Amino acid sequence: MDRVNQSKKKEDFILLKTECQRVIGDGVSTYSIFGLFDRHNGFAVAMYSKENLLNNVLAAIPPELSKDEWVVVLPRTSIAGFVKTDMDFQEEARTSGTTVTFVTIEGWVVIVASIGDSRCIFESAEGDIYHLSANHRFEYDEKKRDCVAAREVLIF
Repeated sequence: MDRVNQSKKKEDFILLKTECQRVIGDGVSTYSIFGLFDRHNGFAVAMYSKENLLNNVLAAIPPELSKDEWVVVLPRTSIAGFVKTDMDFQEEARTSGTTVTFVTIEGWVVIVASIGDSRCIFESAEGDIYHLSANHRFEYDEKKRDCVAAREVLIF
């Protein structure tokens, strides 16, 4: 399933990719990607990020890794993908911005990478609430330009 949605006000872009194959053709090593891109001051960077972030993350992953190795490097390669997407877009000299919450699910492992103030919250079947991301605010974090965070979360 591959679907891209926009809100009625065209403020947010959503990326949903389920049943992606880590090893093409084996049908076993699948993962899912979910992304939320909340635009600010125009839609250009949100649209650019939606169209390029996943490819930049995947391009940073070394080839021929085992499933366990793939999951271990994903937080680091997610950050590399965020940085490359940001640097590539800056070359366009645009002034818009976006928050990004980017979730990868591989089996029982959930990896969340985020920037900005879009939150990722998980509610367990028992009703427990887990905050899987932290807000990054312009006044504090974006000035440092290193505020992308990636976490690995194991769900039992």
